[in-house]
Amino acid sequence: MVEVFAVASGKGGTGKTTSTVALGMALAERYDVTVVDADTGMANLLFHAGLSDAETTLHDVLADSAAVEAATYERFGMTVVPCGTSLDGFRDADPARLRDVVARLAADTDVILLDSPPALDSRAAVLPVVMADRAVVVLQPTIPAISDGLKVQEYATSYDTAVAGLLFNKVREDGIERVAEKTERYFEGPTLGAVPESERAREARRAGRPLLAHAPDCEAAAAYRRAADSLAVRDGESGEVADRFRSAVIPEPP
Repeated sequence: MVEVFAVASGKGGTGKTTSTVALGMALAERYDVTVVDADTGMANLLFHAGLSDAETTLHDVLADSAAVEAATYERFGMTVVPCGTSLDGFRDADPARLRDVVARLAADTDVILLDSPPALDSRAAVLPVVMADRAVVVLQPTIPAISDGLKVQEYATSYDTAVAGLLFNKVREDGIERVAEKTERYFEGPTLGAVPESERAREARRAGRPLLAHAPDCEAAAAYRRAADSLAVRDGESGEVADRFRSAVIPEPP
């Protein structure tokens, strides 16, 4: 079985990468999980997964100078494919090769999470959303973040990518239930969870560790686990998924 999720937000600063890694760790308690940093222009996953010194990254694979296997690392119960941060690496990377990368990974895992770029402003940015089976939309409970999340949904569904659900992040105590209820009127997926604003999440980023490893008993970590429990993974045939990825049309940005 395998299902591919794009974790997307439509804007920066929502905690998308923190959410990707946290969902990955929580899902890894039940599934074989692979997390891919598909944000080739502004990579952050390597810092969250303790891989800042990784010698081979997705940039090398997309430049056709390394095999996918050379850029995979076992961390925190997951397989992690980090992306590099150099401008030269970004320049040499061919985003179209991401299709083959995910197709190759699909043969050996149950769940693939694509940490997607925060904006839909290039072919490289929209490709993860277009290729995924479903998207998890990460939102802060603010009008601008919700508006940008709706753009992600509109673009995803136009390419037959469904919305698996909404994940509210950096939530303060006032009024999330009311915001979530209104938001669900406009989004196709359910609310998976609401993760509170957390100093422990900031500490984890500074320490270069995932939140669920740094502070597994904190309220935010518990919220991520509940969200992962709400995310029902579908059973896809890996060969069919691989074929679909390899033949995926590379779209133009909206």
